[in-house]
Amino acid sequence: MRVITFNANGIRSATKKGFFDWFYQQDADVLCIQETKAQEYQLDDDLFCHNEYERYFFDAVKLGYSGVAIYTRCKPDQVIKGLGFPLCDTEGRYIEAQYGDVSIISLYLPSGSSGEERQIQKFKFMKLYQEILEKQIHNKRHYIICGDFNIIHKKIDIKNWASNQKSSGCLPEERAWLDYLFEMLGWVDAFRILNQEPDQYTWFSERAKAWDKNVGWRIDYQMVSPALRNCIKAVSIYRQQKFSDHAPVIVDYDLTLTKGNQPYA
Repeated sequence: MRVITFNANGIRSATKKGFFDWFYQQDADVLCIQETKAQEYQLDDDLFCHNEYERYFFDAVKLGYSGVAIYTRCKPDQVIKGLGFPLCDTEGRYIEAQYGDVSIISLYLPSGSSGEERQIQKFKFMKLYQEILEKQIHNKRHYIICGDFNIIHKKIDIKNWASNQKSSGCLPEERAWLDYLFEMLGWVDAFRILNQEPDQYTWFSERAKAWDKNVGWRIDYQMVSPALRNCIKAVSIYRQQKFSDHAPVIVDYDLTLTKGNQPYA
């Protein structure tokens, strides 16, 4: 099973740059998109649709802002939108597709880069979401949480470590939060199970030709339940084409989705 996560920084913009032309060639089972920056009614054009995929969106109330989506070959048993608190649900930051005992999620954590007040809101989101993750890891479901976390984890995950210690996304408190998720709770950073190399980045500033120079941050993840650790078979970041300021993250799993208790054909 192939799962792709991608922050589009505007799904219409990414489409004009060839994203879906590329995606439909990837033989992916599930695509999780963040930052659609569109309402679902604006995406009825054939450019955004494909008869091989079901589509589910959770839009922000504010037009042209945030928003998440899931494209899936397999029709889910259920789709859940939102986490039950306003910062998530008014900004369209969480959508979950359930297949049997497996959930695949598209998640978009807030950025705090616009100022102190927004960073405070980001910390509030992290606290509330942590409480949910603490419950999820102890239930019987298996989770693949795809998304833009807007946080790097380790020094290896950012090019300019020293100069960004006071930057949102690289703050010690943010990185400690990921330490807690990965090292204490037991959630798994799927990419790092198979790739421990440096210079593996998923987001690039639009300044100073950062994409071309590979000067970036790894802030886009597929975070999975401990039981799925041994199902991770291949990981990659696609950078041969630029569809957004983020690069798609691709993970292949030795896993079959089910509908109810029956495997999909």
